[in-house]
Amino acid sequence: MSDSNLELGGSRRMLLTFGAVSAPHLAVAGHLKPILAWLHHHEKEMVALLEELVAIPTENPPGKKYRACANLLEARLRERGLACQRYDVSPARGSLNDSRQQQNTADEVDIPVNLLASYGQGDRTVYFHGHYDVVPAQSTEQFQPHRKGHFLFGRGSCDMKGGIVAMLFGICALRECGVPLNGKIGLTLVPDEETGGARGSAWLAHEGLLGQNAIGMLLAEPTSGTVWNANRGALSMRVNVFGKSAHVGLQHQGESAFEHMLRVVEKFQELKGDVERRKTSHNVGSAHRSNSILMLGGQSGGGSNFNVVPAHCWFTLDRRINPEENLEMEKSRLLGILEKCRRDGIPLEWEILQEGNSASCSENEDFGHALARSVTAVTGEAPRFEMCPGLLETRFYAAQGIPAYAYGPGMLAVAHGPNEYVDLRKVRECAAIYALTAIEMLAA
Repeated sequence: MSDSNLELGGSRRMLLTFGAVSAPHLAVAGHLKPILAWLHHHEKEMVALLEELVAIPTENPPGKKYRACANLLEARLRERGLACQRYDVSPARGSLNDSRQQQNTADEVDIPVNLLASYGQGDRTVYFHGHYDVVPAQSTEQFQPHRKGHFLFGRGSCDMKGGIVAMLFGICALRECGVPLNGKIGLTLVPDEETGGARGSAWLAHEGLLGQNAIGMLLAEPTSGTVWNANRGALSMRVNVFGKSAHVGLQHQGESAFEHMLRVVEKFQELKGDVERRKTSHNVGSAHRSNSILMLGGQSGGGSNFNVVPAHCWFTLDRRINPEENLEMEKSRLLGILEKCRRDGIPLEWEILQEGNSASCSENEDFGHALARSVTAVTGEAPRFEMCPGLLETRFYAAQGIPAYAYGPGMLAVAHGPNEYVDLRKVRECAAIYALTAIEMLAA
């Protein structure tokens, strides 16, 4: 099937399925075909921008090439006629929640840049939100984007530079097709999401710049065709345990940090059993995903040689918290164990690598209905609403009472992996879905 048939086929699927699913809002019905046609006509430009973005290695940690990526995005936004404000966040203005970032050289770590763009007039605002940082690549070749048929491969193509392109071109389609809006669309592009958002969304929220006059928010994460209307909270920590070095033959003069660490881990294993008996009531796709999570030893290390008593050992723990649980209470339990171990004579320190609240939003909000109708209109299938298994930046909007949902072109199964890719047809579809959702919510 050709691309042209695919695009128009989406409209035919829409018409054939109206009897089985809810029809689009009257404000949307006449705009679908022109928007799809415009997006099809500009597909090469969409792909070219995505390739440019993927080629910029915005790895986080530590936070590389932020300015280069932000400069490109800002230039493209202004070329398309969007108003754009830029906020450079120096280390003194943004709190780093991973001290290891501060240990990198200036050449490795870049100043984070937040971009706030907008299209339209008035106060009522639908927000499109995306992050341009990516997790570290397994190979530098992942920053050499390449296309195979309808698929574009490269780090960040799925999570979530493909989603950023969809959001930008969704706005452009509205502008070029002359769709009237009673309000405006805000496009928020941030760094630091992969490490908790301290100098991105969290900084914007702290400064009162995030979600102003919002009536709803869409996040372009790789949701695999579902809508995420909830997310787990997260508390990720590194625990450093200390001892005293000595030659193995004189181990009585030393103090094993490894043996100390085993005692600490044992306490957390006891907690793990209790934690993972708890379940969420939110839809998570399959029953075994509903349990709350405490993962131990995602990373660990220590010691200097096989014949030396280790003076330092460390491990990480990652607590993922269901919406029914309280972050502060769960944090208190974790810290209580560490403090008890310290009182028992185990020398240790800890640092918090990432911290974020869980959040949830009813699928029955007007914004949720509008998104579902838009997905159905473009794809021919009504979407499922589920809880994201990880942390989402929807939480920053939900904390303000703003209906916030994630829906994007990527597949979660390939995000962060060695063969990350995005289906370019899904990027086009999502651009149309974002545009239609904005039309319904901002009907003139």
